[in-house]
Amino acid sequence: MTGPGDGDESDGSVLPRRLVVRLLVVLTAASGCLDVFCLTRLGGFFASVITGNLVQSGQAIATADARVVASGAAAVGGYALGVAGATLYLRRVRPGWGRRTGAVAVAEAVLLVGVAGGWVGTGARPGYVGGLALLFAASTASGMQSVVTISSGVRGASTTYLTGSLTTVVRSVVLDPHRFAAGAGGVNRLLALLGGAVLGGWTLRVAPLWVPTLAAALVVGVALVAAGSAGVTARRRRR
Repeated sequence: MTGPGDGDESDGSVLPRRLVVRLLVVLTAASGCLDVFCLTRLGGFFASVITGNLVQSGQAIATADARVVASGAAAVGGYALGVAGATLYLRRVRPGWGRRTGAVAVAEAVLLVGVAGGWVGTGARPGYVGGLALLFAASTASGMQSVVTISSGVRGASTTYLTGSLTTVVRSVVLDPHRFAAGAGGVNRLLALLGGAVLGGWTLRVAPLWVPTLAAALVVGVALVAAGSAGVTARRRRR
């Protein structure tokens, strides 16, 4: 008989938990920025908020709006694909941000760079079909980010859907105000999501061409910092 951890593989040099917590905050800010972009420029759907996407899809089905239904399918389907692909890749890896987790973060960054390139390359006018492709890619990246977060080893963390985080923080304060510090990570991610959305909304007003580039830059930065830290950790262990 095998236990739940049997068959798990090492993910290389796992990053320190404190660093991972900070990286997750930056990823959350990227989600806020990306969702503002998708919601306002790519057909009214989020890259990561599946609850809202399903509600809008249901409304579109009820009114027989085929174009909106297609946008909803791109958003939900892309997210599901990202979750499935990242889960398969990390399925035998122990919790913690290591080599494989970092590789998924890099793949997410590549997708978002592609979204930014497609947006800039079309002069912020990708058309209906092009917009569907960008929404699908952005949602796929968000699905991958969700799996990266779950696999990071930080219990209960989320960087793409924050309803649970807010629920946990409020319940903790109500049940035991002295435990508020224990939920500080959730509060930081909630503030990061809001900050990312504010930054994305402001950029839409002053330089709409660069909003997806901003989200991509945040994720690229996370991937680079994680890779650099993993390299330093590996060198220290070899000494």
